[in-house]
Amino acid sequence: MVVGSTQQGKKWSLRVVKEYYAHSLEGRPPEEWQPLEEHLKNVAKLAADFARPFGGEKWAYLAGLWHDLGKYSDAFQAKLLRENGIKTAIESTGKVIHSDAGGHLASLKRWKGADRVLSWLIMGHHSGLADFSPDETGARALSVRMKDPKRSSAILENVPDWLKNKPMPRQPIPKGASPSFFIRMLFSCLVDADFLDTEKFMDRDRAKNRKYDYPSLRLLRDNFMKYMGTLITHSPKTPVNLLRRQVFEWCVREAPNEPNIFSLTVPTGGGKTLASLAFSLNHAVAHAKNRIIYVIPFTNIIEQTASVFRRIPTFESAVLEHHSNLVEDDSEMESRLHLRLATENWDAPLVVTTAVQFFESLYSCKSSRCRRLHNIVNSVVIFDEAQCIPPGFLRPIVFAIKELAKHYNVTPLFCTATQPVLARLRSVDFDLREGFENEPIEIVPDPEELSHQLKRVRFQLVSKRLAPLSHNDLARILDKEESSLLCIVNRKEDARRLASLIRTGKVFHLSTNMCPEHRSDVLSKIKRHLSEKTEILRVVSTSLVEAGVDLDFPVVYRAIAGLDSIIQAAGRCNREGKLKELGRLVIFKPSKQPSYVRQQASLAEEYLCDPGYIKNLQKDSVIRSYFKKWYWQLGLEGLDRKEILKLLGGNHLNYYFRTASDRFCLIEDRQTTGVLVPYGNVMELVARLSTEPWNLKRLIRKLQRYSVNIFQDQLNELIQKGLLHSLETSENGHNLYMVDKSVYHKDFGLVPPEDSIPLEPEDFIV
Repeated sequence: MVVGSTQQGKKWSLRVVKEYYAHSLEGRPPEEWQPLEEHLKNVAKLAADFARPFGGEKWAYLAGLWHDLGKYSDAFQAKLLRENGIKTAIESTGKVIHSDAGGHLASLKRWKGADRVLSWLIMGHHSGLADFSPDETGARALSVRMKDPKRSSAILENVPDWLKNKPMPRQPIPKGASPSFFIRMLFSCLVDADFLDTEKFMDRDRAKNRKYDYPSLRLLRDNFMKYMGTLITHSPKTPVNLLRRQVFEWCVREAPNEPNIFSLTVPTGGGKTLASLAFSLNHAVAHAKNRIIYVIPFTNIIEQTASVFRRIPTFESAVLEHHSNLVEDDSEMESRLHLRLATENWDAPLVVTTAVQFFESLYSCKSSRCRRLHNIVNSVVIFDEAQCIPPGFLRPIVFAIKELAKHYNVTPLFCTATQPVLARLRSVDFDLREGFENEPIEIVPDPEELSHQLKRVRFQLVSKRLAPLSHNDLARILDKEESSLLCIVNRKEDARRLASLIRTGKVFHLSTNMCPEHRSDVLSKIKRHLSEKTEILRVVSTSLVEAGVDLDFPVVYRAIAGLDSIIQAAGRCNREGKLKELGRLVIFKPSKQPSYVRQQASLAEEYLCDPGYIKNLQKDSVIRSYFKKWYWQLGLEGLDRKEILKLLGGNHLNYYFRTASDRFCLIEDRQTTGVLVPYGNVMELVARLSTEPWNLKRLIRKLQRYSVNIFQDQLNELIQKGLLHSLETSENGHNLYMVDKSVYHKDFGLVPPEDSIPLEPEDFIV
């Protein structure tokens, strides 16, 4: 019971508040606020519903009932009153932390570690999952917060007996399941339920927009199959298209099989994107799955893949595209409002997202990222370009996928032309400890035969011994080629210098020193020239063209790198099989190699210099042999460099959730800053920053199309030389900068000040 007084004009009237409240509504009397018991019951029920599919409903239910017990404190209720203009006799006690009391109640009921599990969920439902021990995080550690349950004794006296006398859950976690993974899944159920019920009361319009009537997976499957039937019927009957049709039919045929771990091994350009969707939709319908999640390593492939899916009837409103570069047009914002809301918890039939979003969410400690995890349960998850799994995180990633498949009813599908080795290898010296018990079930009956039938490229070395080539030597070799060609290098500096030295044909350059909008424009020009065939092209690019970019050259040169990268590069050569003879993929060794590619390149050289291997480079057996040797060289420690599994392993319930979350960072190079470049209509968008402050966040996202990421030392150099200008606008506390037009070239993008490439004034993009 809380005593307060309400202001009515200049007078105050005494009132007695007989209810404890979870949330208030600004300017509305307490009678219209949300009762605390109602909120606790709602969250408990919803969290239990989320956790039921994986056997955690009793845990989730009790966590939901107890998560806000701290709001039974007089201090919290007084805070609600004061925030709404109601005076109270209770003095302010500063910041009110309401997430501890439920954990303290669990601590008083110690039972086989259940107190610790519930405390993790309840005490972290706002701040995130904590480390148990204070080694890394000190006072934020769970053991420190649980230490003195008497601190909540006064609050717990206000809690109704029926609520605080609930027994601890007697529900074991699934046999053989990882306790730390199970805790994170329960945490997802709790925080999403809390978010949704709070939103339902506080922002009813937003909650209403979230309740979207999505088309069922069955309807999506039926419309997709009709669409593909028409597409196949009207496609030219080329040998490549006939093989793509065969891959599609295999996927449809194998889809009804019982859930397991599957692989789809198809050479680049073999139509695996739509074929994998055919398998997933038919498998999902056959086994009552909730959704399909398409996990892609690169944002440029996501944009392309989502665009392909949206062309299918009824898919427009069902495809959730979730990545950091997503920008919607004004006309799309209203029609896709439900999808923007669904990015928070992935509650949509078809989710297309990045590997960074997917795997970092699985290992995150933050409420906002974890809330989507329970919606991965009972889904089909497609891992496109599976060879791109960062080797330093391979073991925790494989471990997570195995947990999802074994205990959370997930059907994983690995799609690539170069399948990594992810199963236990008991017959060789090196054994991936967390690997799958058995090899994934391959959908293609004979991948090596398919590789032979889809062979459109022959591999060759630029010289017998692969002697290192300077930029000048390589430029002379490229100038002598009579056909249009694509040359892929490992470093941005190599791409820029090589492109400036080529003297024959129409030369194009591509690298991430060009902003995304600039690259898109150049790619459009390249594709137009290739289709028109009016002049010989010389395209020099970094590896950004190796996935998700449909280019088709008769000749491709590739700087030596990992075998998987070389085979991916071959997918840009004779892609449609229209040449009378095989296309040529020529491998060369540059004079300088970046450190991150040396080990893979050295191993690849062993295969390339073996006449028996280079003729069969795309065979699955050769690729598997390469991955086995590479993983053996890295060793178990190298495949979990940040010791993620050590932080979260075992049954001792002494987990380091926050430390693991901080360490699990797939894109390790985060010491970069995005700077705007003077390209296209960037200045128009910049001008709107000051005239449309209400639209700031969306404008910032649009400006990402005109930004380039640079290292801190480059940033400092540009500042010192007066080549970086502040826009006097900030987002999340970070200033926005634009580089001077003198360092942004029309062909090469951002060129460091010390670079020797001559820049003429007319070359600047203004």
